Amino acid sequence: MAKKKILFINQEISPYVPDTTMSVMGREIPRAMQERNHEIRTFMPKWGNINERRGQLHEVIRLSGMNLIINDTDHPLIIKVASITSARVQVYFIDNDDYFTKRQMAVDENGEDYADNGERAIFFARGVLETVKKLRWVPDIILCQGWMSNVVPFYIKTAYREEPSFANTKVVTSLYGNKLKKDLGNNFKQCLEFRDATPDLLTDFPDAFTLDDLEKLAINYSDGVVMAEKGANKTSCKYAKSKGIPVLETPGEDFGDAYEAFFDQIKPDDPE
Repeated sequence: MAKKKILFINQEISPYVPDTTMSVMGREIPRAMQERNHEIRTFMPKWGNINERRGQLHEVIRLSGMNLIINDTDHPLIIKVASITSARVQVYFIDNDDYFTKRQMAVDENGEDYADNGERAIFFARGVLETVKKLRWVPDIILCQGWMSNVVPFYIKTAYREEPSFANTKVVTSLYGNKLKKDLGNNFKQCLEFRDATPDLLTDFPDAFTLDDLEKLAINYSDGVVMAEKGANKTSCKYAKSKGIPVLETPGEDFGDAYEAFFDQIKPDDPE
């Protein structure tokens, strides 16, 4: 298999957050691909429960400083970086005082979903894509893991489709057993609008986006889907299969080989 550039956009990565199937895979899949001589970049949100000192995070000044306008408000983008020594994987963190630094993960201290989780996902998606552009790095494949990354496929195929960094990029969505209790608010479609990513593309979706809707949006604009664990949303799994796009079901213990083969299926080697 030819060497590929693979961008990992993760909701969770261990050891920065507690171990879950998603957070462990957020670490192990990039490591597995790197060990197979693929070039990788890895991103996640800088959740407020991440200990920056223990994780040795530091800001990357040359990548920070951009403002992203969401819901008619400027939100400064801060980029931090750290390395998982045991995995030899470098991780870029998307940070912002309002959306991440002063917050926990999906839920607050009382276990309630944050009302602006939809805006947080939008900021994260745009923050990653703008940072990749600044890095002048052109991924062949993007793997999105977790609901926080579900906006990315939509943006790649609309707002960023003519960007040189993403014009030929294929997007794969991994489905996990996500657990959001509340919908994403009635203003999610308006907040999502950016360049060619317009609300009229979302007429098939209700104004109050649910997690199911968010996963369907990701599937609609993905080139492949992974059922990453047995607890993945059955409705979304069935929907993915109905779309006729390649589907990888529960990769198992040999996940490295399974993902590599799947990526090769999504983006065949260029003819010599």
